[in-house]
Amino acid sequence: MSKAKTIALAVFAALSAGSASAEEFLVGVQIPLTGPLARVGMGTQEGIRVAAEVFNKTNGKHTIKLVTVDDESAPAKAVAAVEKLASQGVVAVTGGYGSNNISPASDAANKLGLAYITSGGVDDGLVKAGRKNFFRINNTEGYQKALVGLISDLGVKSVSIIYSTKDATHGLAADVEKTLSAKGIKVGMHAFDPAITDFKPILNKVKLRDKSEFIAMVGYENEYVGILRAARVLKPNVKAIAGVWSLATPKMAADFPDLMPNVYGTAVLPFPVTFTSPDGKAFGDAYKSLLNKEPDYLGQFGYVQSMLLFEAIARAADKGTIKKGGVIEEMRKTDKQTLIGRVQFDANGDNKNFTQRMGQHQGKKVELVWPKEAATAKPKFPGVPW
Repeated sequence: MSKAKTIALAVFAALSAGSASAEEFLVGVQIPLTGPLARVGMGTQEGIRVAAEVFNKTNGKHTIKLVTVDDESAPAKAVAAVEKLASQGVVAVTGGYGSNNISPASDAANKLGLAYITSGGVDDGLVKAGRKNFFRINNTEGYQKALVGLISDLGVKSVSIIYSTKDATHGLAADVEKTLSAKGIKVGMHAFDPAITDFKPILNKVKLRDKSEFIAMVGYENEYVGILRAARVLKPNVKAIAGVWSLATPKMAADFPDLMPNVYGTAVLPFPVTFTSPDGKAFGDAYKSLLNKEPDYLGQFGYVQSMLLFEAIARAADKGTIKKGGVIEEMRKTDKQTLIGRVQFDANGDNKNFTQRMGQHQGKKVELVWPKEAATAKPKFPGVPW
């Protein structure tokens, strides 16, 4: 064989090997797009889509194709969604919202050997169940630090906690109550069933019995709306109202402009935001280009969790371990500075570095008001939406 022919065959073999290793991987998105969690599900999904867009443009070798199934905000449908995604050949799952939905969904993924990552479940039971495939980038402890930190810094002496009886919300409310009480702050606890539609009886208790300075809502966006509407009618003599996840967002301000002024909620970044890091700029530019709007923190969470997963898939693909549990193994090795800070996963899949921040609806903006070192504005206190 001639030398030229030998070189040509070697080049062809190398090109063939390269094209074989450059693969497209299906990634499942199990997310609520209908039902009571639809708004937060869609917000998270936007970030997931942006992550796929950025990854596919920057990885240079592997590509990600998303396969999405609506879990309809229901546990049984969440399990069915994961099983359907597995039948379609996905190599991992991102998404999930609501610990009651994530728990059975991640169980199903675990049985199928699929890595599962979320930012929508903070119940500590999720990381105590012994699942080898489960990862989350946020947790109850990080939210508790933010809510308690704000209340403490404002000098509040009494708080009414209105909380859903779901596992995650009940757990967070109990942790907040314990921490506040230890600080000498008077706390009134008011549980509600997720099926409730009229919050006025609870608000009457807050107004006439508790007479608190501060209302802390631990629930989900549709419940916040119900509580705030009841508060606007009854006008308890409080100085501030706060919630946790999915409240300090531009979408809530746009959809409920009469309910949001001065309300506090957790937020990673202010809105609108100017990104300075390369990763932040890539996210912000792609978000605006793909969705024609400014990003919010739900999108940021969806982006971070999914980029970590996509990068783990790429590393496993390069090592040829995709079908040997390689994605889960690579996820455990994660150690990266992200838009929400440093992310590392412990043996249970929890990110112990997570600490949330508190934002406040001020005009048409969401300003960060806690902690002081991250604040973009001072809190408007006292301040309520009526």
